[in-house]
Amino acid sequence: MAFPLDRQEVQALIQRPSGNLTLDQLRALAEDSFRAIRARATVHHYLLDWHQFCAWCYEHQLRALPATPDTVILFATDLTKNGERKVSTIQRKFSALAKIHLHLGLRSPTHAPLVRQFLGGLRRELGIAVTRKKPVMVDDLKGIIQALPNTLIGTRNRCLLLLGFAGAFRRSELVALNTTDFETTAEGLVVAIRRSQTDQVSEGRVIGIPYGTGSTCPVRALQDWLSASGIQSGPVFRQVNRHGQILPGRLSGEAVALVVKQYVEQLGFDPLRFAAHSLRAGLAVSAAAHGKSERSIMRQTGHKISESVRRYINDGQLFRDNAVEGLGL
Repeated sequence: MAFPLDRQEVQALIQRPSGNLTLDQLRALAEDSFRAIRARATVHHYLLDWHQFCAWCYEHQLRALPATPDTVILFATDLTKNGERKVSTIQRKFSALAKIHLHLGLRSPTHAPLVRQFLGGLRRELGIAVTRKKPVMVDDLKGIIQALPNTLIGTRNRCLLLLGFAGAFRRSELVALNTTDFETTAEGLVVAIRRSQTDQVSEGRVIGIPYGTGSTCPVRALQDWLSASGIQSGPVFRQVNRHGQILPGRLSGEAVALVVKQYVEQLGFDPLRFAAHSLRAGLAVSAAAHGKSERSIMRQTGHKISESVRRYINDGQLFRDNAVEGLGL
């Protein structure tokens, strides 16, 4: 089915008080939003999830687009009361809703603190532990970089992924970077992080990102992106529309997560198990696997408490001095 409205028409329509789209329009919108997803099974589930949500909203006379956090919570609550006991299924439905909203430049209701609190309560109610996001390891990252298209978006995403990994940035730190936060030296990049999750008084910190080799060098990736984009000041990471035009607005943290999910899916991984944090975790686990010290990892990640980084070190050193090794099994 062809998408019946362009983005500007959709934006104008949903801003009107009586602006609910028809079910056919909402369903066609889903096909457009999910077009970039290659895994047919994922698209199939996402389409079913979106159709189910739209039908539920129409039945209860609630707006499906843009949906509110309250509507999303009511929808999920109704599912659980009618027998849905898998948190992973509800999370997948939330992912479908988020993708459509973000595709249109709308704030996703599933990212609201209220919805996150609801999911936390649901996990406790159903007795399901929180599943940590999987790390993007070095070999995974190399595979992603190799498959990136030679386009403006591909150049941006190469820089985004390599810097995100090498700098072990939180997604909020990554999208907050400005051109003035970088200094190129003979050894690599010196990056000033003005403020972070654990630095609420804006003391800031500085990290180093050394030169790499070939297409996976984060320093050259930044240089290539700034050169191709023509960005000379302000936010480094920005939106690029489908016409190849760079928009002035700063890229969102949600967009970083979607970029990661898109490319790990192309490698054959389940995108629901990855997020923007997978880059940060990947650096920490990879560094630990290569014998880097706890101190050096913490210096790059910005962790202030060693216990917070030790789980990454444990993951990276599961088979180092393993108790089973050499027992003759």
